[in-house]
Amino acid sequence: MERDPEPPLSTRPALESEGLRFLHVTVGSLLAAYGWHIVFSCVLLYLVLLKLSPHLRTLRRRRLDPAAAAPEPDAVVKRQEALAAARLKMQEELNAQVEKHKEKLRQLQEEKRRQKIEMWDSMQEGRSYKGNAKKPQEENSPEPSTTSSFMKRKVKKPLRGGGYNPLSGEGGGACSWRPGRRGPSSGG
Repeated sequence: MERDPEPPLSTRPALESEGLRFLHVTVGSLLAAYGWHIVFSCVLLYLVLLKLSPHLRTLRRRRLDPAAAAPEPDAVVKRQEALAAARLKMQEELNAQVEKHKEKLRQLQEEKRRQKIEMWDSMQEGRSYKGNAKKPQEENSPEPSTTSSFMKRKVKKPLRGGGYNPLSGEGGGACSWRPGRRGPSSGG
């Protein structure tokens, strides 16, 4: 029994040709409406699969060979020892910084305490405590006091008065508008 090749479209049953026509119209309208979206989605999916394929391969290998995936115990111990040593070193550096900071704070507190004692003594003697605190700074400065008079800052005068605003028409200036003279012109 020899079978004939596919019967032509006209001899196919009506239901089958209608189904193909419906499928053709549906797929065609879908591609016409969302064709570029489908293409970009496929390209994006392909790129994601390319990016993740090495990770997927390693996971597959680990699942197949669990003995090879386990790290060597010696390497793990060495890594943990190196990590502990690094942490210990960082902790020692931090402790040294804390000690330096505490020493600075002690020195500052000692200096403040000394200044307070000096202020108290000067107040007990009836002198101004502020003048006393500034006196050691003046003694330490090598420059004579006459140089400070030459170092005065030059004060620049403003170009116009503080209330000058060219948009308001106030404040004077050569470019302001003035109304013309009243009366007849003197032309002849």
